Amino acid sequence: MNDTASLTSSPVDGFLATAAIVLSLAVAVWALVAAVRQRPPDRVQFAGLAVVELALLALTVVALVALGDGDRPGEPGAFFGYLVTLVCLPPLAWVLARMEPTRWGSAIVCAICLVAPVVVVRLQQTWEVVGG
Repeated sequence: MNDTASLTSSPVDGFLATAAIVLSLAVAVWALVAAVRQRPPDRVQFAGLAVVELALLALTVVALVALGDGDRPGEPGAFFGYLVTLVCLPPLAWVLARMEPTRWGSAIVCAICLVAPVVVVRLQQTWEVVGG
């Protein structure tokens, strides 16, 4: 019964994860429109990356607090790998977009903001794995 409860109350699931996914997808759409219009990354994209990073950092803090309380992910190695990757994605997008101040910078922001939701979902999956 305890295993079932831990599945339904994953710390990396819920509103915060959904908000991070939605924010990341919104920035991806904004960057895609800019790339199609042949525009370099703008302040809105960089502000969006900052907001996405804050949401991902909050998700990370929630996961780390849960770990401190004794909860454990089903696949700890993969979980920590995805967690580190997740918080590095928006800064990576910012650096690469600043290095490429053309429409390709916007394409970079778009691509990385499309990867972030996938990593959030993988983070959730690695937490919820139950050994048989």
